[in-house]
Amino acid sequence: MKLNIIAKRMQINSGFTENAEKKLSQKLSKFFEEEADAKITLREQRDQIVLELTVRAGSMIYRAEHTAADKNDALDAAIDKIIRKIRKNKTRLGKRIREVALAEPFTDTIEDQSDYQVIRHKTFRLNPMTLEEAILQMNMLGHSFFLFMNAENGNINVVYCRDDGNYAVLEPTTD
Repeated sequence: MKLNIIAKRMQINSGFTENAEKKLSQKLSKFFEEEADAKITLREQRDQIVLELTVRAGSMIYRAEHTAADKNDALDAAIDKIIRKIRKNKTRLGKRIREVALAEPFTDTIEDQSDYQVIRHKTFRLNPMTLEEAILQMNMLGHSFFLFMNAENGNINVVYCRDDGNYAVLEPTTD
């Protein structure tokens, strides 16, 4: 598993990097092949460490965030959250969990526009997937909506979670 660690406005030592590599390989290697990419983002917020762990494998993205006083505690909790998500959705994930990692990684850029306050511009690769896969991916990321290319018709759709706990799909038309 490839690991990339980003520390925002703080310093990390090589001991944390080695510890993170060891823990990720021990706990997540049974779920992912060597081609998976892991990204750890650390930032300090009000005397707490906020750790965001993102693992990309195949067309699936697994994300967990945890806040703790110690970065090692936050890492352990984030790994445990990802493992719980995988186990919860084990039957739905099936073979997808062992597919080859994404060829083109996501890129984030921060933009400043004067008329509207756009704080982030995100680009990503759209992979064809079924509605069920899109809902699963949205739940794995912990988001309330997800943009995807519908494998059945090739259209760009948005699936979102309604207030009543059900899901809805937005599908554009040209007429």
